[in-house]
Amino acid sequence: MSKQTVYSIDVQFGDCDPAGIVFFPNFSRWMDAASHDYFIQCGLPPWREMDALPDCIGPPLLEFHTRFVNSATYGERLDIHSRVEEWRGKAFIQSHRIMRGESLICEGRATRALCVKQADGRLKAVPVPDFIRAACE
Repeated sequence: MSKQTVYSIDVQFGDCDPAGIVFFPNFSRWMDAASHDYFIQCGLPPWREMDALPDCIGPPLLEFHTRFVNSATYGERLDIHSRVEEWRGKAFIQSHRIMRGESLICEGRATRALCVKQADGRLKAVPVPDFIRAACE
């Protein structure tokens, strides 16, 4: 089981639609930010600064699923609970649960592949190094 981290968001007026409900793409944006913050909270440097993995650009998104349970509005604090659910060689599945206190707002599952930039500029998926997995467990 991997570590779980919490990334907090204070919902702003501009995050909401005219009905005062958080506009749904913002949840994806926040889960993406929580995904990258997860690895920093696990003690790893930002992807582009990772000397142990030259030319690393990080883990681009391959697939994303979201399930909405409750709505949220401005003035609320939401906590995004993130963890790596499964390691798959070059890819991994990360889960996120967005909570308002004890209430589940939505949850998402993201499949990402760890990539480096090749000399010709193309991206290449590489196996997730053991030191990254170890930092997350």
